[in-house]
Order: sequence, then C-alpha cells, then structure tokens
Amino acid sequence: MAKVLVIHGPNLNLLGQRQPDIYGTTTLAEIDRRLVALARAEGAGVDTYQSNHEGAIVDRLHAAQGRYDAIVLNAGALTHYSYSLRDAIAAIPVPVIEVHLSNIHAREAFRISVIAPVVRGQISGFGADSYLLGLRAALAIAASASHADSGRSDGAASMTDVPARRARSGGAPRRQRARQRRP
Repeated sequence: MAKVLVIHGPNLNLLGQRQPDIYGTTTLAEIDRRLVALARAEGAGVDTYQSNHEGAIVDRLHAAQGRYDAIVLNAGALTHYSYSLRDAIAAIPVPVIEVHLSNIHAREAFRISVIAPVVRGQISGFGADSYLLGLRAALAIAASASHADSGRSDGAASMTDVPARRARSGGAPRRQRARQRRP
C-alpha cells in the first residue's frame, strides 16, 4: 500500500477565513478529510501535517525518508524564498509534488517558486482540488517507482533516481522563463 505525506505550510491553518476570494472557503480540516477519503478509495494511506514554522517542515521532510512513498507539499509563502526548504527537498530521495490553491504564476511577480527545480512537479490554481490532483500524482509516482523497483520493464523510470530527476529539471532557465512571462 502506497503511503503519502501531505504537508501544509504557514497560514494554511486559516483556510476558509483568510482571503476567501483567493484561497476559497474550504477549510484545512475539509481538505484533509477529502484527502483521506481519496487515499482510502485508492487503497493508499495518507498522513497530513501543518506547521507555520519552516524548521518544523524541514524536520518533517527529513523524517519522511523510508516512511513515505511520496510527499504533497503546499509550502505557502515559503515557496517563494525558502532555500532551506529547497535544500531539504533536494536532500531526500522521496519525490515531492508542489501544490498551490491559487495560480501563483498569475499573481504578483515575486510569487516564483524557489523549490520548483527540485520537486517532481507542480499543480496550482485549482483551489482545494489542487491537493487532490497532487495526491493522485503522488500515488501514480509511487506506483511507477514500485513497478520499476520490482524489476518490471514497462519503461517507467524509478522516482528514486534523484540526480537524474534534478538534471532534467532545468532550474535556472525555468525561473528566467517565469520572469519573462510576467507583465
């Protein structure tokens, strides 16, 4: 059974009351309930964690090694400036899916993701459904990794191949492209 960790970053405990025009009216508790229901329906396990503290999130990422098959992360504002979070993600072999409720690329120019080059993928702009899409992606990655690790030759690459994953990410050019798209 695949096991996924979902990490909610700073201020996400205020979902449902904080800027509902941007983040919606769904509470964090409701998102967590929906995640648990989806995981159960898919025959997987999910644990959720929320912290307003960068170091606590870094510690949770480190502790995920060997315990989880994938991580879904909404780092909140840490997305835009936390190089310690970026380094923590890069240091672990567990694939991370970055999610955001709003479309960070359609918002203020400072809302670039410094973690994007080291995550497996990014989902943003679908409100609370971003989390569900992130969980589905995490489960697909876990299934591909388990098939590749079991010797099945279906062409699926193992998601534990961290150096190759980083090499394909093209970090600096992606950030430059993001800046060019902004008005």
